[in-house]
Amino acid sequence: MVERRVELTRRYQRKKKLRKLKNKLAKAQGPDREKLLGKIHIISPFWAEPVKA
Repeated sequence: MVERRVELTRRYQRKKKLRKLKNKLAKAQGPDREKLLGKIHIISPFWAEPVKA
């Protein structure tokens, strides 16, 4: 059960970090934006920014 708890904790931390980075990305412009996208892709390589209508 310990392994499962470690897995879950890791997943929750990852989701929390991604939420934080995505919020920063929404406000960022210029080179900061590229830096944040790089960090997001390190955590979640297949994530794609939603298309704005």
